[in-house]
Amino acid sequence: MSSSATEAASPASAPAAGLVPHRWLILAFIGVAQLMVVLDATIVNIALPTAQADLRFSDADRQWVITAYTLAFGSLLLLGGRLADLFGRRNAFLIGLVGFAVASALGGSAQSFTVLVVARVVQGVFSALLAPAALSLLIVTFTDPAERGKAIGVFGAVAGSGASVGLLLGGFLTGQVSWRWTLYINILFAAVAFVGGLVLLRRTPRTRTHLDVLGTVLASGGLFCLVYGCADAVTHGWSSAQSWGFLAASAVLLAAFGGRQARAEHPLLPPRVVTDRNRAGAFFALLVLGAGLYGELLFMTYFLQQVLHFSPVRTGFAYLPMNAGIMLTAMSGASVLVPRFGPRLVASGGMLLSLVGAVWFTRLTPDSGYVSHVLPGLILTGLGMGCVFATGMSQATAGVAGRDAGVAGAMVNTVQQVGGSLGPALLNTVVLSSTTDYLVSHHSKLPPVVAAASVHGYTTAFAWAAGFFAVGLLATVVLFRRPAAVTA
Repeated sequence: MSSSATEAASPASAPAAGLVPHRWLILAFIGVAQLMVVLDATIVNIALPTAQADLRFSDADRQWVITAYTLAFGSLLLLGGRLADLFGRRNAFLIGLVGFAVASALGGSAQSFTVLVVARVVQGVFSALLAPAALSLLIVTFTDPAERGKAIGVFGAVAGSGASVGLLLGGFLTGQVSWRWTLYINILFAAVAFVGGLVLLRRTPRTRTHLDVLGTVLASGGLFCLVYGCADAVTHGWSSAQSWGFLAASAVLLAAFGGRQARAEHPLLPPRVVTDRNRAGAFFALLVLGAGLYGELLFMTYFLQQVLHFSPVRTGFAYLPMNAGIMLTAMSGASVLVPRFGPRLVASGGMLLSLVGAVWFTRLTPDSGYVSHVLPGLILTGLGMGCVFATGMSQATAGVAGRDAGVAGAMVNTVQQVGGSLGPALLNTVVLSSTTDYLVSHHSKLPPVVAAASVHGYTTAFAWAAGFFAVGLLATVVLFRRPAAVTA
């Protein structure tokens, strides 16, 4: 029997076999796993100063606690998605949870910087297996299109709000318990998702094909160089020859990977997954949104803590209105808005709202208040991001064959991860240069001038983020087809 026939015969992937029992409870456990993966990109950020004082590592080493996770996660996502297709998504999901929990226990108990970084690398490896498996399990669990839209909306809301939830949870745990609990908390998340998955998830069939080893090496190497090059640019700036060397190597490796996939008998990323016009639009929209979201979160957090003097916990609470906006539009987007208005209108509307929110932030000054100057922009940004997340995830997985569900889920996570690495790297350089230029032009280093320079740097970064969303707006208008074409 062929791999496609095997998938078609699966109770979880064929509508003829009926609806999957307990599917909404399954979604809850998948959502817990996805939340754990997404918030782990930010939950450790707030704990870093405390962890640094405890383990006594340098400022230069500090970034590796973050970079180690993103490097392993971003570079291995495509491999993780294909392994989920090859060896069963349920197996990949459960193994990913166990591995992530063990790595979190190792990191939480670390008594040295080296052990902490190794633990973060292992977390990233198992995240790369877990995240694609989670989204592909959702695809094959919800066979009814209307229900799948609602499920993807919930999943998108979790994915969109996870970064700011990580800031809130990280601030609370660091302030009230210990920085180590920003890692230990993952064991609880993983245990809940593992028990639910073990009891409720059906065994998914394995795809009878081979792994493209050369394609795997090219893709993993290219993504590693891309993420590392962006991270290196944050530290050394875009004038660094090392940063550009890694980015150039990434371009070469990813170009070779694209050529390989067009000729390979068993490609790691089948061209059919990315050549569909709506799907390409979805991937690009999520890439742009990742760049804008993580860039805005980074410098809005600086503004709230350094200018408004919010505590870490209060900073986390400050993002709750944005989370509410994401959840509102994400949970209604895929099931209500996209079927009624089409992906083009919903995605472009979301980009426009995010663009307006970023422009709103460019008006901030050292005297700005949270309610009057920050809150409206957060609400607009949250509403816009929810629309784009819902549209992007629904269109990125729409019409994907069961045998490709894992790699499609991997692509969703890959473009968000690449965007989340590229955006902060670019905007960090913008902030540094614009802040320096402001101080030089004012010939003063008095505290009020330094504060104004910092805010000038942040608002310049928000203007660039608005530029990202403007590019995303144009792309969604051009790439997404009209509703009639989608229906046809």
